[in-house]
Amino acid sequence: MKKSVLQQARATYQPKLPVALTGCVKVVEGEPTQSVADQEEIKALFPNTYGLPVIKFEKDAVSRQYEPFNVGVILSGGQAPGGHNVISGLFDGIKKINSECRLYGFLMGPGGFVNHDYMELTAEIIDDYRNTGGFDIIGSGRTKLENKEQFDKGLEILRKLNIKALVIIGGDDSNTNAAVLAEYYKKIDAGVQVIGCPKTIDGDLKNEVIETSFGFDTATKVYSELVGNIQRDCNSAKKYWHFIKLMGRSASHIALECALQTQPNICIVSEEVEAKRMTLNDVVDYIAGIVAARAAKGNNFGTVLIPEGLIEFIPAMKSLIAQLNDELSDKKKSQFDGIAREDLRAAIAKVLTPENAATYNSLPEKVALQLSLDRDPHGNVQVSLIETEKLLSELVDRRLAEMKKAGKYDGKFSAQHHFFGYEGRCADPSNFDADYCYALGFNAASLVNAGLTGYMSSVRNLTAEAAQWTAGGIPITMMMNMEVRNGENKPVIQKALVELDGAPFLHFAKNREEWAMNTCYMYPGPIQYFGPSAVCDQPSKTLALEQSK
Repeated sequence: MKKSVLQQARATYQPKLPVALTGCVKVVEGEPTQSVADQEEIKALFPNTYGLPVIKFEKDAVSRQYEPFNVGVILSGGQAPGGHNVISGLFDGIKKINSECRLYGFLMGPGGFVNHDYMELTAEIIDDYRNTGGFDIIGSGRTKLENKEQFDKGLEILRKLNIKALVIIGGDDSNTNAAVLAEYYKKIDAGVQVIGCPKTIDGDLKNEVIETSFGFDTATKVYSELVGNIQRDCNSAKKYWHFIKLMGRSASHIALECALQTQPNICIVSEEVEAKRMTLNDVVDYIAGIVAARAAKGNNFGTVLIPEGLIEFIPAMKSLIAQLNDELSDKKKSQFDGIAREDLRAAIAKVLTPENAATYNSLPEKVALQLSLDRDPHGNVQVSLIETEKLLSELVDRRLAEMKKAGKYDGKFSAQHHFFGYEGRCADPSNFDADYCYALGFNAASLVNAGLTGYMSSVRNLTAEAAQWTAGGIPITMMMNMEVRNGENKPVIQKALVELDGAPFLHFAKNREEWAMNTCYMYPGPIQYFGPSAVCDQPSKTLALEQSK
């Protein structure tokens, strides 16, 4: 593999570990757990892996010898910076337990597991990918592991390779699948453990024991650099309003973190929109009001940050999308078979409630069709394909024209549009993510060695120095509740939304009026890999604010 100068330098970086993982490990069990909601339903679905204790690892003075074992690993779902370091940490962790341990990677995600596509990950291969971005060491995919046939097919290759445990690196859906797989293998006494690792740049896989998902820190630093660059240009040309959509369908953590880093004029937080039951017109009025107020001061420029999932949080839109997800689910979508594309909108409107039909018919043709035609693997609307930034700027332009006619606005409005998504998913991990991911993988090896299954690797106390981080595992069922997916009630890991009474949002809310009226832009610049710790090793502002006492 040909490497850039930066890659060559990063290859020499040695990630730091919590003290508990640097020697022999002792398992300390906590209290039994229960799911975050719907306890009886979750318990009934996971009778063999429900109620397990939280696990903490401590350094053990007693040295032990362990028999060698083999481990399989899967990268599942969208990419996130640091995935390669999770695998590197897992590899080093099992080799420390016994140098004869072997690691197998299943190619292109869960599909490789089911189809028996794999490769052994040797030291030579691993060393090529340390501290690098992307998931290209074995590839990733979005195949869902959810039925017995898949589980049994996967078990065949696990037994052929004498694999003791499978580590699934993924987000909430992938780790839900890991919990289901762990339960099934435990039920049939397959002798295979399943361990999850918390991955998603969206930042919505967290709770009191999963402080952050890996990749969030790096991705938001990449996006914040880009936002800062745009703001520098914006403040130089002084003639454009930049509408910037950021990844984050189910929560606004990315948009909020980027706002905390760059101090834009406007940042819409979807959770606040929903809590205040704001309409699309309310959001447009809010933006137009700030545009007009800045114009009155001679500032016909600014930046607006928009989470990609905003549309789903507007109550009327949320109701519409929920019904569309139901009517266009696998069970019902046949009712629209044979209907020409140009007639589809009218046909769909007929099966909607009067309120939802009115909302649906009020949308621009392109947005309505995007809501109707584009579905993700779970049968839901692909919100990221809806050009919310263009929709909002167009509606703001119309509102400003009305205000100008009424004598309430006398400025110039010209919009530019951006969507930052893939730009942040495969960046070389920040020092924080390089350390955190390596620790998660190394920690997963200890969970395997402890004979645990149905657990997620957990590394905590992340605002302290890495040596002081605490390591262990939490039962995946502890994070679960019941939700409607593709028309059916299913167990899933509960997504963590932006808390409107939490420190990150309160800090933003305290400052946003000043940021709106004045030009207070911050320019964080690119990720720094070398230099003072204050520059290179800081966690996200969200995590720092959440953990501040």
